[in-house]
Amino acid sequence: MSSSPVKALVTEPGVPASSPLASARASYARVFATFFRNSLVREMTFRGNLLITIVTRLFYFVAQVALFEIIYRQVVAIDDWTRPEYFAFLATGMLINSLVETFFMPNCANFSELIRTGNLDFVLLKPIDPQFLISFEKMELAMLNQAVLAFALLGYALVRIGGPIDPVRAVMYILFVGVGVAFFYSLMLILASTSVWFGRNTGLYDFWFYVIIFARYPREIYSGSLAGDALQFTFSFIVPILLVVTVPSRVLLAKVLDPSWLTLVALAAAGLGLVVSRNVFRWSLRAYRSASS
Repeated sequence: MSSSPVKALVTEPGVPASSPLASARASYARVFATFFRNSLVREMTFRGNLLITIVTRLFYFVAQVALFEIIYRQVVAIDDWTRPEYFAFLATGMLINSLVETFFMPNCANFSELIRTGNLDFVLLKPIDPQFLISFEKMELAMLNQAVLAFALLGYALVRIGGPIDPVRAVMYILFVGVGVAFFYSLMLILASTSVWFGRNTGLYDFWFYVIIFARYPREIYSGSLAGDALQFTFSFIVPILLVVTVPSRVLLAKVLDPSWLTLVALAAAGLGLVVSRNVFRWSLRAYRSASS
């Protein structure tokens, strides 16, 4: 029997040979569950760090809500976003951000260390897709605290707006939140893959937080000036971070996106991002020289 936990999970016997696809899916699900359990044990082991992360995120959440509470005391709406509608948008951005930072940020940031130390060799030797292993091996489960806060803010916003929630729109909202997570993951994977050529990619965190600053506001508020129109075009069609956060909010709130076909752009951006990032990642592995070479 193999001494590698990942190999033991992936090649576990007893799965019918007639269903290789089902076997692979079950094996990857078990590997993911193992990663999740290990991450949970690590969080419980370092409880001080867990508490600090929770308090820090709570402070960030309160600061964001307080800032726009002050702004909405002076205005009725920002563009066409009323106070509760904007809080629903803010909650959506926080939710997407928390999922990305929970499952993907620590792993993408650690990719350059795997290259520098030569530990990427051991990743490539395991009988599992390297991208899956690199993307999910470590999870910052403390960041899920932000997701809980985001859901609380979203619930408050929907109560303030009033009216029943359309189940179809709720399902579409979940779909487009997934689209946003997929797009940001693709962007992070592309950035992490450049470590193969640059050696280290210490600017990954900095770039990520700079990007999040733009995604913190609805797409519509960037229009009205030459610089604003340039930012809106850049972050809607070249790097569509504004769309993948604005679209789910508008879908849930039944606010028509102008033009409406931009929802298709968001879907296409996520799909294309996954394909491009997959190919860039494979390309980077082909350019990688192992520690023994």
